[in-house]
Amino acid sequence: MSGLRPPAAGPVEPAGPVDGPLTALDAVPAVEAVLGRVLDEGLSRAGDVDPVFARDVAGRVTAFVRRGGKRLRTAFAWVGWRAAGGSGDARAVLRTGAALELVQACALMHDDVMDGSPLRRGAPTVHVDFAGMHRAARMTGSPEVFASSAAVLAGDLALAWADDLLTETALGSPHGPRLYREWQAMRAEMVAGQYRDIHAQATGSSGVDEAVSIATLKSALYTVERPLALGASLAGADARVQGALRSAGRCAGLAFQLRDDLLGAFGDPDLTGKPAGDDLRTRKLTYLLAVGLRLADASGDEEAAEALGPGVARRADSTVERMRAALERVGARAVVESRITELAAMSLRHFAGTGADSTVRREFTALVGRATGVALEHTGEAA
Repeated sequence: MSGLRPPAAGPVEPAGPVDGPLTALDAVPAVEAVLGRVLDEGLSRAGDVDPVFARDVAGRVTAFVRRGGKRLRTAFAWVGWRAAGGSGDARAVLRTGAALELVQACALMHDDVMDGSPLRRGAPTVHVDFAGMHRAARMTGSPEVFASSAAVLAGDLALAWADDLLTETALGSPHGPRLYREWQAMRAEMVAGQYRDIHAQATGSSGVDEAVSIATLKSALYTVERPLALGASLAGADARVQGALRSAGRCAGLAFQLRDDLLGAFGDPDLTGKPAGDDLRTRKLTYLLAVGLRLADASGDEEAAEALGPGVARRADSTVERMRAALERVGARAVVESRITELAAMSLRHFAGTGADSTVRREFTALVGRATGVALEHTGEAA
């Protein structure tokens, strides 16, 4: 990384009220601007601490976050704020969106280490990059051990920056305690979900209910439900609105994770930015896998049951192809597709219960469609 102190960024946050014209689509570049300033400041502070740490760790965190992503959590936080009547000065919700993107960076870096993933967002994962640095510098010891440790520290730094930003935002908001309680719950859910994920792999679990629990904790809550609730908290949402948002968010978030499961098994790496088949190769307990095993057992398809059942820790490419074929043959892929569509539609019905105006409901519909890959029509019908 060249230069530890980038030039000070220009104006990156709204200077005052920004009512009316901003939409969820507009909120994303606005949050990018906030993120840019936060990353510049974080890199500068890291340089004050230690130049090697700043170059190797903080530099990689800033580069990873700047490489992009869907920024779905930002958009859902914005829509939650608007659905709860948020208007006027949007600085707090934009900063909250930026904090969500930083905690997402932490989650991805740690997840890639645990899964041994080589690619993320179309580039080498952080731990792979660290291993390359180790080899290029002819450092001593195992490149892989060094890289895993360094990538965990990079994720920790992203989380620290996220916590700093969220705490500063909460301290400056009249609704700060509510905002912070949502944040606390989200962090615990993320860790619980990640642990349940690796625990299920280690025990060879196959249950559908367990797969749903993991998907809900690991992804559904912090991808949609908690961002919606964080945004709504900043608008002082009442219990009715928060309840409708939580139900809508849980349905949409679970649909998002099920879509991610399908992409992980069948997606095009050139489009997803990560290898296809990694979840199958490591036999991660996904809803797709659990449904496939249940259908294989019910139909008496012993070949499919054997291919999808617990066995070796990491499977060869030929075995992954057998697993894909089994999931198609027993109908698991079709079942998951149908469930995604059902959950996405349920999410819209719950969101209508917030009483949000038609503009905000249309925005939510578009976001759910983008997150789940389902073509949806705006509806005003409440669940």
